Amino acid sequence: MSDAMQTTSGSNGVPAGELLEVEGLSKYFPITKGFLRRVVGFTKAVHDVSFNLANGETLGVVGESGCGKTTLGRTILRLYEMTAGSVRINLDEGRLDVGNLTPEERKLFRRRAQMIFQDPFASLNPRMNILETVGEPLLVNGVAKGTELEQRVARIIELVGLRVEHLRRYPHSFSGGQRQRIGIARALVVNPRLVVADEPVSALDVSIQAQILNLLQELQGEFHLTYMFVSHDMSVIRYICDRIAVMYAGRLVELGPKDELLDRPRHPYTALLLAAVPRTAKGSRGKRLVTAGEPPDPSNLPTGCVFQERCAHVQDICREEDPPRVSMSDRHFAACHFAKDLNLDGITVAPVTLSA
Repeated sequence: MSDAMQTTSGSNGVPAGELLEVEGLSKYFPITKGFLRRVVGFTKAVHDVSFNLANGETLGVVGESGCGKTTLGRTILRLYEMTAGSVRINLDEGRLDVGNLTPEERKLFRRRAQMIFQDPFASLNPRMNILETVGEPLLVNGVAKGTELEQRVARIIELVGLRVEHLRRYPHSFSGGQRQRIGIARALVVNPRLVVADEPVSALDVSIQAQILNLLQELQGEFHLTYMFVSHDMSVIRYICDRIAVMYAGRLVELGPKDELLDRPRHPYTALLLAAVPRTAKGSRGKRLVTAGEPPDPSNLPTGCVFQERCAHVQDICREEDPPRVSMSDRHFAACHFAKDLNLDGITVAPVTLSA
């Protein structure tokens, strides 16, 4: 296994330091043509993404549909093989290079990094009852079996708000919110450190969304979890996340602390997303930014900034050179030539509060 790592713990019991280190991560999907399936190009779903994720942190990843949010999460977990770059995870057992895992390290990584899927209806096998569904990760990873397996499943089922009597039931017996709780239990039963939540509340009613978000926060404290939370709903991101990463056309265009990014965005695309958030507070109605055009074709990205065709501040340099990562403050950067010069509107209304 990789070289051992010394870890220290903070006052809340969460190990200090960075859990995840992503550097230059790219994922391209080949485009084939003809009878021989000859590769004629690539869809650049994720391109040159770099960021770190601290222990116990919740990072929100936002952007329009097709921007690469889900692909980024799946590539980090090696559900997709990365095209380029590196992903490293720092565990108590050692530091793992996710792109070059030995068989032993792969088993460890599968236990320590899990995913909560978007669709609670499609992500559960209709032929497996809840005991089999939640217990399968324990069985596959050789963690527990028999009576011990059933006891561990019963404990996690109760923690996510379901009852032990539900263990012999099948998915069709449950509502959408209950199915998502089952999906959360399945992810947490092997005691992971990193959880990638792929729009886990987007298919649920608003009242159920609040329950699931509150549950995820409670479980984060209980199990010392680190979340990468993928969503297109900015109000959900505002509620649950510590930092926000904004993606556009497979690129990470801005990353920063939640309050700082929401109050004063530094990338025009971030400002565009924030302008689309409904304002409910009196007197909080701001300018509605409407831009023509659509995101570029990921198989034929333009030279220079990928946002150039929709940006109101575009200049010649934007069409000629890739924008640099401009550092605005500690852990906040924007990939824009004019990040320090633009005065963009953010969200200044009171923080979002959700109640079950």
